[in-house]
Amino acid sequence: MATVTFDNATRTYPGSDRPAVDSLNLQIGDGEFLVLVGPSGCGKSTSLRMLAGLEEVNTGSVQIGDRDVTNMPPKDRDIAMVFQNYALYPHMSVADNMGFALKIAKTPKDEIKRRVLEAAKLLDLEPYLDRKPKALSGGQRQRVAMGRAIVREPQVFCMDEPLSNLDAKLRVSTRTQIAALQRRLGITTVYVTHDQVEAMTMGDRVAVLKDGLLQQCDTPRTLYDRPANVFVAGFIGSPAMNLRTVKVADGGAEIAGTAVPLDRSITGGLNGADSLTLGFRPESLELTTDTDGFPVTVNVVEELGSDAFLYGALEGSDPTHGDVDVIARVDPRKTPKLGEVVRLRIRPDEIHAFHADSGERIN
Repeated sequence: MATVTFDNATRTYPGSDRPAVDSLNLQIGDGEFLVLVGPSGCGKSTSLRMLAGLEEVNTGSVQIGDRDVTNMPPKDRDIAMVFQNYALYPHMSVADNMGFALKIAKTPKDEIKRRVLEAAKLLDLEPYLDRKPKALSGGQRQRVAMGRAIVREPQVFCMDEPLSNLDAKLRVSTRTQIAALQRRLGITTVYVTHDQVEAMTMGDRVAVLKDGLLQQCDTPRTLYDRPANVFVAGFIGSPAMNLRTVKVADGGAEIAGTAVPLDRSITGGLNGADSLTLGFRPESLELTTDTDGFPVTVNVVEELGSDAFLYGALEGSDPTHGDVDVIARVDPRKTPKLGEVVRLRIRPDEIHAFHADSGERIN
């Protein structure tokens, strides 16, 4: 096993005027499951490919354990890659697919057989070892791709959106299996996804990227409770955090003509600014009849069984256009009616505040 270190690693593609990955500094612990997440084009797959040796590192370095692998060919890095499209050989059986890399490395046949059988047992693939990939489901093919990586017994797993070709239900079950398997094997894993729910449920830590820059790297709970900036706040969480730039006066923020009290730690960090970006999660709102709540016109109620979400427009928006300014979680057995005007209050200790200009967290 090994640690992985990105030390100011930068990749700029030929003809591009800005780096795809810009001065990435990231330390991944021995045996850690780290997820790289972000929107399309943020640099997450490029970062993984730099680690795997599939992309050149223009400046900076990449280390695996105590080895600088920046200029090493992929075959010498002791990593195993799991791709989005499985990349199985259609003419080979499951067993031959799983053991192919070992065969190329001239590993003895008995050792190949032992490792393949051990991996097949881990992945519940024993009944399918003689089948060809075309006779398998998508989930089974993905497990074969995992098995091919496992038999190599690498220092690092690199996984590039391995679940994106599976249907929604299978993705949920397979991500649980992958996370459990990684913890059992204890192999350092770098996993790329665009799905923040996947990232939050699988990773020991999650690194959020945007435009090639690392925004924040922390545990899923810390990312959710204390996002470092507006981008992380809006990206992490489903439904997304409510974010509004509002005026500040007399120690409070104004939303739809209603004053929302702010803690001194927030007002003290404004440095004279008269506005800020206020963040509050859907579950941080509660229905109230008091005047300390701000009025919202209900446009949509999304009922999910155990949960229900109200999508509403603030005073001044045009509800006939379906404007959604606020999302609130409500009691699924007592949902408001469409078109109804309700009042919502933010729980005081669940307010997030960010500088209106820089987007950085205030408190």
